[in-house]
Amino acid sequence: MSSFERLSYRDGAASLTGLVVRPVGSPRAAVAVFPTIANMTPTVEAKARDLAENGYLSMICDFYGSQPQGQKQWLAWAGDLRADTDRYRTRLKAGLDALGSEAGSLPMAAIGFCMGGQAVLELARDGADLAGVVSFHGLLDTQRPAEPGAVKARILICHGDADPLVPREQVIAFWEEMDRTGADWHFHSFSGVKHGFTNPDSPHDDSVVDYDASADRQSWAAMLGLFNEVMG
Repeated sequence: MSSFERLSYRDGAASLTGLVVRPVGSPRAAVAVFPTIANMTPTVEAKARDLAENGYLSMICDFYGSQPQGQKQWLAWAGDLRADTDRYRTRLKAGLDALGSEAGSLPMAAIGFCMGGQAVLELARDGADLAGVVSFHGLLDTQRPAEPGAVKARILICHGDADPLVPREQVIAFWEEMDRTGADWHFHSFSGVKHGFTNPDSPHDDSVVDYDASADRQSWAAMLGLFNEVMG
């Protein structure tokens, strides 16, 4: 099994730690992985390992600088980080820069889960020079919509249509925003699927989150297909 290497990096005064996993042989590209609101979790670590098995150098980026203990703390930390769009995007770009220092001239992409899904869309809106971004059950709203022509990355959204955190009004608003900016976007919506569908540890009796094995497989395959197209 692939092992993680810790990579220290900074966002201003904040000390952060990325988890890097390398493929066997030369990597075909590099992928920044933005985790859930809970930051580093075994489920996200497994996704980074799968990327390495498919030939990608990957790094799980660090939202907070330490691991939140429980839902109350992660909600508070996430709320504080996302309250200021400039600060939020600067924190995300610090992760990209850290991976870039390892990737050299390799093409780069970014993926994210839940809060991480929103994070990669914030990077795309900000004009990050990425080949592609993929959001898995991420929030689609933003305090700062993309300006026309700003989005450079190809965008793939993998969304559960029964996700109560992302109602259809938010979906339509996102489509319209992407059209206004001229982005190249794909939207995969899975009927009856809730939030957190890539996480096998999601509580199955919950009204908000639930794992869905089919949506998990299909969305991951769609991501790999996009990466084959945009990064060779």
